[in-house]
Amino acid sequence: MINIIGLSSGLACVFLIALWVLDEVQVDRFHENDKYLYQVWNKFESREGPRIFNWTPSILAETMADKLPEVKYAVSQTIPAQFAKVPLHVNNKVIKTDGVFAGKDYFNIFSYPLIEGDKDQVLEGMNSIVISESLANQLFGSLNGVVGKVIEWDAMGMLEKHQVSGVFKDIPANSTNQFDFILPLATYKKGIIHNGGKNDWVNNNPITYILLNEGTNVEEFAAKIENFSKLQDEDVTADLIMTKYSSNYLYGNFENGQQVSGRMNYVYLFSCIALFILIIACINFMNLSTANASRRLKEIGVKRALGSKRTTLITQYFGESVMTAFISLLLALLIVFLFIPQFNIITGKVLSLSFDPLIFGLFLLIALFTGILAGSYPALHLSRFKPVTILRGQLKNSWGEIWVRKGLVIFQFSLSIILIIAVLLVSQQVVYVQSKNLGMDKDNVVYFKQEGHLRQNAEAFLKELKEIPNVVNAAMTSQNIIGTNINTTGGLVWTGNEEERRSRFKELRIGHDFIETMDMKLKEGRSFSRQFLADSAAIVFNETAIKMMGIKNPIGKTVRYGSTQYSIIGILNDFHFQSFREVVRPMFFRLNNNRSNLEFVVRIAGGTEKETLAKLKDSYAKFNPGYVFEYNFLDTDFQAQYAAEQRVASLSKYFAGLAILISCLGLFGLARYMTERRRKEISVRKVLGQSASQITMMLSMEFTKLVLIAIGIAVPVAYLLGSNWLSGFAYRIPLKGWYFIGAGCMALFVALLTVGSQAIGAANKNPVNGLKEE
Repeated sequence: MINIIGLSSGLACVFLIALWVLDEVQVDRFHENDKYLYQVWNKFESREGPRIFNWTPSILAETMADKLPEVKYAVSQTIPAQFAKVPLHVNNKVIKTDGVFAGKDYFNIFSYPLIEGDKDQVLEGMNSIVISESLANQLFGSLNGVVGKVIEWDAMGMLEKHQVSGVFKDIPANSTNQFDFILPLATYKKGIIHNGGKNDWVNNNPITYILLNEGTNVEEFAAKIENFSKLQDEDVTADLIMTKYSSNYLYGNFENGQQVSGRMNYVYLFSCIALFILIIACINFMNLSTANASRRLKEIGVKRALGSKRTTLITQYFGESVMTAFISLLLALLIVFLFIPQFNIITGKVLSLSFDPLIFGLFLLIALFTGILAGSYPALHLSRFKPVTILRGQLKNSWGEIWVRKGLVIFQFSLSIILIIAVLLVSQQVVYVQSKNLGMDKDNVVYFKQEGHLRQNAEAFLKELKEIPNVVNAAMTSQNIIGTNINTTGGLVWTGNEEERRSRFKELRIGHDFIETMDMKLKEGRSFSRQFLADSAAIVFNETAIKMMGIKNPIGKTVRYGSTQYSIIGILNDFHFQSFREVVRPMFFRLNNNRSNLEFVVRIAGGTEKETLAKLKDSYAKFNPGYVFEYNFLDTDFQAQYAAEQRVASLSKYFAGLAILISCLGLFGLARYMTERRRKEISVRKVLGQSASQITMMLSMEFTKLVLIAIGIAVPVAYLLGSNWLSGFAYRIPLKGWYFIGAGCMALFVALLTVGSQAIGAANKNPVNGLKEE
């Protein structure tokens, strides 16, 4: 029973990880044009080295399609996060959902099947909108007669009405693009101009995707487009690179301008964990099988004496082992079925145990391999001995045999200790990034969109917000301060840098009181103030930006951005607005008009969230009737940047615990085997006067040595792996000794508890019975 429990638990863990890994590697690979589908990126040379951005000129796609014969289709698309929770109006119904703007050939490139509409025409019209099947049912109750109906949408400071031109099937879960409606890119370009921007080669906004003609030499084409943007406009400073679209999910990081691993690291990590647990489970199964087989030596001897052939015994023991493995397989599948809902919650996936020949074939192979491996010792080793040798009790274990078993236990515990250390490192890094001072206060801050009637009454609404009890402060901003979507810009010119155009800055356009609302600290100068009318031409930098620019005594000096001269009025202490994987980037703030301040930010007094939010909701309803008050907490957004690490930490805890449990079962099997083989020695020692405690100590120390060897092997390996993982963070914890000492002590304590029960039982047996049996 112990054997089945240990093996089924290990197999269940392996199966869950296998489902997760298979889902990860299939993301974005369902598109029919996957082989020739690529994303184009901007590569800027900066002082820090090459910087890669997915934002590209809004006219890049159409120009590539016109001028490059290798390009079959090219489209621009905004990222879904840029237009999240956009209000859509139909009659008196308002639904907020995510959408994108995209070029007319979008459905020719991506395999999102249309239920209604022609893929060549649905995004052709300036006033068209294509919606998902689910959204059509939400807005209109059915799919019948949806085409031609009018939907009013509210985004980019614009309120417009578009006609439904098509309906597409819901986006599958294994797509990185998730949205419910698509608007024409021409409308997006109109919105850029509406907000004071330009549609040219210098200003970068949407993402660009291209579909190459079959047979195109990808390497030659990549070299051909490198200077493409520069050839269109002499003011362009960016080169172009391209990556396979379906590889972006797993290889989302760039180093020195080259695509490297991203989430693929976690695929490797959990694949290794699955392999480790499978090996541990197999070793455990083999040790327990060996212990059980040692009790059947006389059975083997009798069967051989009565004429059983060795091949018969081999078939019997292999059959028993494989049968046990398949019983464990069935139990493992039951465990997976019961635990997969919780596993989905932890991983953020939508996995299911549906019948798939590939998956079930893999499961059967794993079970068969495990059964054959575990049955190999009794089947091949014990069956080869002569029956007289077995029946006379003359069968002796070689030192090599004993050390193989001990080596398996050492290997098991080494892997388990590595997993324990990994859990400690990941957990401590997550705690570190959650608790480190960001340079601003992210707690008790809510933000929500400036939409509907609020655009015309923004200042009045803001004034009322500040009068609500327990509202500490409130302001407006063009974007959420947390994350990677903050606008990146170049073209900033300062004294001594007139010809240098490689520097890239993060830019945020804000309203008055934003810096105070976010509790950012000024190192020098002042913030924006309503008392200074000239602040419309003022600028505030962070500390990193000033260091990069090399400006001494910056307050009062000027920089040029576009055609406007800006006076530096303040320097902010550095604050973290991106993940701790990234170093703090140079950043500046400009005061902007209400038209471009698309979000409200409100700081609430701690402990008053419930009642204050209720009053915010009332005020929102008063100024913006017909709209639902939807808000987010800033600290939640910050934590979301580490969702992957938090999931790794949670999963690692479960897997490490399971690995220790299975390892202990293996150690239990070895301890039972060793005490069984040493019955006569233990009995003689007791007859000669050794106490039960002395014998218990002797037996326990033997296994303690094995665990100590495992600790010695695991610590340097875990140190190297931990250092490599932490190197992905610009800000990280130091590798402290207690992580390794604590993991070793934990493994040693659990091992002593496991072995102790067997040692105490063996030491307290009547020695007369042991000698009689011999």
